[in-house]
Amino acid sequence: MNRLLLAAYPEPYRSRQGEEVLACLSEAYPGRSWPPPREVAALVRAGVQARTRAVVDDTARPWWLDGIHLAALALAALALVPYLQDVWHWALHIDPGQHAIAFHFSGWYPWAGGPTRIRLLPYGLLPLGCLIALLRGRAWIALPAAAAMIWAGATSHGRILFGDEGKAGLSYYGLGAPITARDLVLSGTLCAACAVLALCRPSRLRRRSYRWLVPVVLAMFVAGGLHIISVSPTFQRGLFALEVAALIAAWAATAATGDRRWLIPVAAVAIVRTQAIVVRPDAFMQSFPDLVVLILLIAPLPALAIAAQRRQGQALAE
Repeated sequence: MNRLLLAAYPEPYRSRQGEEVLACLSEAYPGRSWPPPREVAALVRAGVQARTRAVVDDTARPWWLDGIHLAALALAALALVPYLQDVWHWALHIDPGQHAIAFHFSGWYPWAGGPTRIRLLPYGLLPLGCLIALLRGRAWIALPAAAAMIWAGATSHGRILFGDEGKAGLSYYGLGAPITARDLVLSGTLCAACAVLALCRPSRLRRRSYRWLVPVVLAMFVAGGLHIISVSPTFQRGLFALEVAALIAAWAATAATGDRRWLIPVAAVAIVRTQAIVVRPDAFMQSFPDLVVLILLIAPLPALAIAAQRRQGQALAE
């Protein structure tokens, strides 16, 4: 079980010092397959710090390009999350019936029974395809997927390809204001980021393993099996906790390295979310007071910048 802890460290570190770390754990905690929780937390924290330093030390790409890549990944994930249940049901040919996401009729797929408004594909396939392409560093594939998101949100209701979900019904969760596919700031920002990545020699982009899709498949399974939709309190609280964890991780990485690349995805998500609150105050869903949400979105930006500046000052002093 101790080998699982090594997964937090980058591969070069594991190959050089992995056996030494395992030997130290076996000697310090003989007969135990798992160290105490405090030791686990320390090892995981050190592993994450080692990974962030390895990212910063990699000179194969400039920091701003990596930051835009992270921003595109964050926006694609934000666009996909409300449609996890939808894509899962479509992939397994499941008719969700009354659990349909804000559709006028239950059972909207060609194989569904009863009165139905037929569509061929779920809208969530577009951000999912964009996310997979970005994970593999294929910005030239992600770009048309992001452009199709703009087209799907801008066209008239009732098209048979994607139906009207994301344009007529509620979509993104309501911490501040719900965002639908008809709000083109998210898809437009994602498309612009993908265009920059596609123009800047896609071969320079970081290529991540398909293992990063395991949490996505797990989330689809949970959302599809439990019929958790974007307007449910469980969904909203879970995604809010995920965003807070991501902000903490971005702050920790910035404070540890002094690198500003993690400021770009935080700024991109904050702009998209703040725009929804400011432009559509009538759609506010009362999940949190709007002023609190705005503070939570905007406050991390100067905090990240200050952390980077302080770390750089410490590095110069040393």
